[in-house]
Amino acid sequence: MSARKILITGGAGFIGVNAATFFIRKGFDVIVLDNLSRKGCDINLRFLEENFAGRFTFVKADICTDLAALSTAVSAVDVVLHLAAQVAVTTSVTDPRNDFQINALGTFNVLEAVRLSKNQPIVLFASTNKVYGGLEHVAVSEHEASYSFTDGRHGITEEEILDFHSPYGCSKGAADQYVRDYGRIYGLRTVVFRQSCVYGPHQLGVEDQGWVAWFLIAAQFGRPVSIYGNGKQVRDLLYIDDLIRLYDLAIEHIDVANGQVYNAGGGHTNTLSLRNFLSFIQTDLGLKMDPKFAAVRPGDQPIFISDNAKAFKDFGWKAEMNVSDGIRALHTWLAANREQLAEFYAR
Repeated sequence: MSARKILITGGAGFIGVNAATFFIRKGFDVIVLDNLSRKGCDINLRFLEENFAGRFTFVKADICTDLAALSTAVSAVDVVLHLAAQVAVTTSVTDPRNDFQINALGTFNVLEAVRLSKNQPIVLFASTNKVYGGLEHVAVSEHEASYSFTDGRHGITEEEILDFHSPYGCSKGAADQYVRDYGRIYGLRTVVFRQSCVYGPHQLGVEDQGWVAWFLIAAQFGRPVSIYGNGKQVRDLLYIDDLIRLYDLAIEHIDVANGQVYNAGGGHTNTLSLRNFLSFIQTDLGLKMDPKFAAVRPGDQPIFISDNAKAFKDFGWKAEMNVSDGIRALHTWLAANREQLAEFYAR
């Protein structure tokens, strides 16, 4: 039996490099497609080349403009893991056109390439919990260092009403629905993952995206940090290995996953407010931070916790890495790669 083949768009990004590593080690033929526009992608690509030379194919291409290259790559695989995206809410506000072109039009291009291909591979799409909007209708209680759901719920389910807020929410939400509908209308095998805060090795965080890594990096290098709002916002944190394990389970059980949407987060056992995170950094890791506070960002949810019950029911999947151990693991990786990080943040 020949090896299965997977195309990872945005494969030189944070999630992409971890996914490529996983699937290469599992024996897949891997195609990494990336335009290398995001700062740091060259570092991730270099990691893949140094560790897996000859075991993957790299295609430098843009999903918005290089349609021939995209179609050729799609036609060669059994699975498309679509990760290529503009990933920051703040960037979407300052440049909504580019955000739309990458997230909405780019995803449309991927779907069209799949629809028009003879092989019609499985499509796994990395969506976001931001498709649920600010959740203003969900009552929250304020505490000294965090918010909680007033009604005691464990989290937000896939049945929550969609409410796209911010250009990023709109572009990813449009893509989310296109992926779902291409499954319904054209019979493609598609799966949508509405992801929470994903973190782990190779996350070169910056202020407006990848905040878990960014806080740790800022603390290590003495960089200023801004907290938007009062810092009581609560998020569920999902370690990268757990997310990629979910992708793999969806491929293995595509008969169940086909056409479905799954929330993918750390769940109610892996939550942290920004204030709690700062305390952990200072108390448990011994790092110093002096953050500045700024106005809350548009569409920012005071609390988001992913209810992962559907993925557990369908695959037996749940987040296995607890948040304290996960943060320590990321901190260890950052410390071990301090020289490379210094090069990156000096750019």
